[in-house]
Amino acid sequence: HTDMRPTTLFLLVSTVIHSLRYAHTGSSEIPNVPDTVAVVIVDGYQTNHYDSITRKMVPTQTWMSRVSEDDPDYWERETSFWRDQEQYARMHIEFYKERFNQSGGIHVLQVSHGCEWDDETGEVHGFDVVRYDGEDVLILDVKARRWIAMKPQALSYQHRYNKDEGWLEFMDHRLLKECPESLKKSLDYGKSTLQRTVTDHPPEFMSCLATGFYPHRAAIFWRKDGEEIHEQVDHGELLNNHDGSFQMSVDLNMSLIRHVWLILKYIIFASCSSGCGSGAEPASCNLKVTGSVPLVCMLKCPWARY
Repeated sequence: HTDMRPTTLFLLVSTVIHSLRYAHTGSSEIPNVPDTVAVVIVDGYQTNHYDSITRKMVPTQTWMSRVSEDDPDYWERETSFWRDQEQYARMHIEFYKERFNQSGGIHVLQVSHGCEWDDETGEVHGFDVVRYDGEDVLILDVKARRWIAMKPQALSYQHRYNKDEGWLEFMDHRLLKECPESLKKSLDYGKSTLQRTVTDHPPEFMSCLATGFYPHRAAIFWRKDGEEIHEQVDHGELLNNHDGSFQMSVDLNMSLIRHVWLILKYIIFASCSSGCGSGAEPASCNLKVTGSVPLVCMLKCPWARY
């Protein structure tokens, strides 16, 4: 007797979503930090770097040097583009300072744009987010081709951008045509590193070192979109500096919270004395950030006005 009952087979297909993100950070009045830093991140790996001190876009992965073989003008073209963005960042920081009734002090503009590509379906999604001092101010709805102000202070840019058909066409081309093409080329150049499953990626840590503050009482934490992050955070011990001030670091494990346009801003709040910043301005302590995602680390006095 032969069993003729139908059998159902389940075929599991592993789909990988690849991403390319341009992360551009502009800042004002942060000591020893370039006013403009831009990086290109492919599937969580930084591939290119630009800053306003060197004023050159350079590869940060050896395999990205291969792009010159296919496109000899690539690095010159990218350098020119990001030099223009320096003025963009300065102009927008001044604009938002005025709209938020701010004067001097540390302020940060973060622009994150790029694309996601489904290697199974070929579907492409673009994104563009503008943040000021850690808060979303402007977001592009790529499908609707419409800019949306997340804060009333950004409404004038929303109206201006939505009336500019040339600008909308440029963003559409950059996010849905240029970006996926660059992403696929990068995946080919670095396939031994990039074309793995997500679980094969090594853990990635973002680290911030604050040094030169006193007295020693300091609370360090990470924030994203106004919410504190407590999981996957490792606090270093408080250490003495030779001049009587203190230093402390905090690390964040990125392996469990990857997202295509994740940009974290973390702020260090400290009990400051008059030796670490005036009552109205951020403290001028030395800050150092390490990691492949551009982050801004700030030390602020509790009584200061921001």
